[in-house]
Amino acid sequence: MSNVLANPSIKEEVQAGAEEVIALRRHFHQYPEPSLKEYETIKRIKEELTKLDIPFEAVGETGAIGVIQGKKGPGKTILLRADIDALELPDAKDVPYKSKHPGLHHACGHDGHTASLLGAAKILKARENDIEGTIKLAFQQAEEIGAGARQFVQAGHVEGVDQVFGLHLDSGVSVGKIVSVAGASHASCDIFKIKVHGKSAHAARPDQGIDAVLAAASITVELQSIVGREVSPLDPVVVAVGVLNAGTRYNIVANEAFLEGTVRTFSHETRHFVLEAVERIATRVAESHRCTIEFDRYDAAAPLINHDEPAFRAAKVGAAIVGDENIIREQPKSLGADDFADFLAEAPGVYARVGTRHLDNPDTWYGHHHENFDIDERGLAIATELHVRYALDYLNEK
Repeated sequence: MSNVLANPSIKEEVQAGAEEVIALRRHFHQYPEPSLKEYETIKRIKEELTKLDIPFEAVGETGAIGVIQGKKGPGKTILLRADIDALELPDAKDVPYKSKHPGLHHACGHDGHTASLLGAAKILKARENDIEGTIKLAFQQAEEIGAGARQFVQAGHVEGVDQVFGLHLDSGVSVGKIVSVAGASHASCDIFKIKVHGKSAHAARPDQGIDAVLAAASITVELQSIVGREVSPLDPVVVAVGVLNAGTRYNIVANEAFLEGTVRTFSHETRHFVLEAVERIATRVAESHRCTIEFDRYDAAAPLINHDEPAFRAAKVGAAIVGDENIIREQPKSLGADDFADFLAEAPGVYARVGTRHLDNPDTWYGHHHENFDIDERGLAIATELHVRYALDYLNEK
């Protein structure tokens, strides 16, 4: 075991600051802000970084990256990430820290991510004289819409980074447990939009029109053949149409229809193949109905693929915090997406999960994105300690 993993003072420092982290989490929980509008959230984060004498730089309008430069000299660079946005969802809980912004709710734990990384930043800053290398602290906006991580990448903040580390609080995992799984853990997320063009006519004379409704319905059905007939049954894929709008009146052949859906995959190769297949099938089915289409795709997130060595390190570090028996190294893949994948596409790293479900408290049983979502706040100290120990263990390893 490395000196970092055996060092009891880290846990003592984490526990000493635990109430402060909880207070920060409750502040952010009361004042949630949606993606790309996290103005007050990032303002408070910058205030906390300023108090800690950690220099930072704005990333976009509502993100920031802080830097802790080790005083022992140059070395490796690690990036720690926390997402900061909330959801457009009411907060139905009856608690003192309930959201004060109607219709907005930190229902995915990002408030805890932010508070935990700020708690870790305080401990790491206090140890800068003993750190060799650089720690970047990414407070990232707009994870929920897949628009935040790419701003950090495009601004060059991942260039020269040797490893990236992130974590997510998980209400489906008992408090006191840590998940670190190598390989693909979260699916990609692409949103496609298809506009079908036909020709209007009276419904009594359909032969004089070109029916966009029929074409759109046929496209919706035929897209399911991709999963059923074009992809290996051993390769999990989702192709789903969630929106189909068409027509203006019951007795008019619709001249336009609109479809919107999503593709989810676990590999870059399958993702590329399936997206091409969606456009190919939509185009050809439309042509068979004498229609044309406009096809558009939004890249929300790549597949999230954890690298082997970082996943092993997170499990090793986590075991020093909660015990090896509480480390989960295998878990079913999630078809949910997370744009931390954009960081992992640039540098090796891992995205861990920290349990925040208390088996004796039903109020923490609600899933993410539920109006009653909450966490067992004891998990915040574990998240804070995992950030600290992972960064120090990586930078101190020769």
